[in-house]
Amino acid sequence: METVVKHIDPYNFGLDKNGANYVPLSPLSFIERAALVYPDHIAVIHGEWQISWKECYNRCRRLASALRKRGIGVGDTVALMAPNVPAMYEAHFAVPMIGAVLNTLNTRLDAEAIGFMLQHGEAKVLITDREYSAIMERALPMLEERPLVIDIDDPEYQGGTLLGEKDYEAFLLEGDANFEWSLPEDEWDAIALNYTSGTTGNPKGVVYHHRGAYLNAVSNILSMGMPHHSVYLWTLPMFHCNGWCYPWTMAANAGTNVCLRRVDAKAIFDAIKTHRVTHFCAAPIVHSMLINAPEEMRAGIEQRVSGCIAGAAPPASVIEGMERIGFDITHVYGLTETYGPAAVCAKQEGWDKLPLEQRAELNGRQGVRAPMQECMTVLDPATLQPVPWDGQTMGEIMFRGNPIMKGYVKNPNETEKEFAGGWFHSGDLAVVDSDGYVKIKDRSKDVIISGGENISSLEVEDVLYRHAAVIGAAVVARPDEKWGEVACAFVELKEGGQATELELIEFCRERMARFKVPKTVVFGPLVRTGSGKIQKFVLRERAKAL
Repeated sequence: METVVKHIDPYNFGLDKNGANYVPLSPLSFIERAALVYPDHIAVIHGEWQISWKECYNRCRRLASALRKRGIGVGDTVALMAPNVPAMYEAHFAVPMIGAVLNTLNTRLDAEAIGFMLQHGEAKVLITDREYSAIMERALPMLEERPLVIDIDDPEYQGGTLLGEKDYEAFLLEGDANFEWSLPEDEWDAIALNYTSGTTGNPKGVVYHHRGAYLNAVSNILSMGMPHHSVYLWTLPMFHCNGWCYPWTMAANAGTNVCLRRVDAKAIFDAIKTHRVTHFCAAPIVHSMLINAPEEMRAGIEQRVSGCIAGAAPPASVIEGMERIGFDITHVYGLTETYGPAAVCAKQEGWDKLPLEQRAELNGRQGVRAPMQECMTVLDPATLQPVPWDGQTMGEIMFRGNPIMKGYVKNPNETEKEFAGGWFHSGDLAVVDSDGYVKIKDRSKDVIISGGENISSLEVEDVLYRHAAVIGAAVVARPDEKWGEVACAFVELKEGGQATELELIEFCRERMARFKVPKTVVFGPLVRTGSGKIQKFVLRERAKAL
């Protein structure tokens, strides 16, 4: 009888993971290194107040220690209701240092939404800024059990009331600056909880893990080409996808965080000049504000400023406008479920020699997968087969990789639905151009079907944004007896801007197929969610009533 000798793979024998060759990935290691290597480099600036990386690290350890002394630990939720202030930055490190989960609350939401999130997320601690005391006074009584409340008493803000047991700075004094924290046992452990916008129904709680946060933080540096010790201006809310992971990015970069309580064109330009800001991120609406600011506000900016734009599909006119005022803009794309940026419109050699309008069109696409994302593709949602790279065939953008959420907390059915077929389903409809770059055409629920033809609302909006008087545009379907649906445009004009319905319809007619042209134009402020997204479901109801 022949003896079968089983082959032993030498690369899987005696080569196990151990404490020397494997450490769970976590962005917490970034701040420890920044404090060790660059202890005196400025980490955070807030008004006249600034601290070094060593001081920042010590404050984070104090906060972690103080929370631990109050019984907070692994799996507990610590919620923050604050603008972009030092406490918000420090919490991104301090809370996960003890295995707890950080829930940054959207400061633009109403008390009912905040109450739901605090209850659903089972917050054990709430750190809240005085500016939002009125909302919190209404939200806290909605909870079954009141959490420990700590106030941020920021001298940069006047008003509001103190609701908590003590203020943030006093709470830090309870902690130990030499607190010995530890990395998570498993890099899959939760680090943050972020709620979706909740445009219909209750918002969903998206859970991030340490591994994804670590990788996306590094991915930001690569995507933006950030040099060491960059100076980052906080125009993007840290409550939004944990500031697209930039709190952790800036620790990895050992750069400087410039805090900004309120987004205002003058404050932004002043900060850029005073602190020689090199990078910032913002939604299209903020970029539009900067484009339309008086020229004298931006006079005196001598350094190169790199901006990152996302949050909604930006019209090419916004990217074009930012280039005109001298800012280098990179377009990124992602969702709450992908830790913010999961794709980047990576610029190619030769694009800079093209006419500005053509350059803006190329840069306005969603692009390709980010450096640390494993796969971004456009698939037929029915068959999960890739669409051809013809710039015409629409499919759904799907992702696969490490910086993808763990899932929705307490919502296994929605988690399973979003991960069907082994892909994360974005809900965004797109095409793939011949160069492999993805371009969104619409949200699946926003496509207008007129006479059997699909109309991309984003395409129509992009044209409207090119009109000199338009600062905001949203196009939705309006029921029509003959065509089934027709395009209806809701338009917000710039301050002092003038345009008539007929003028905008003619403007569109000159630039697109006639069946795509809006049949109705409604003027007025656009209704937005707390995170700045236009509430198209509200506009659709308005269009039905016209």
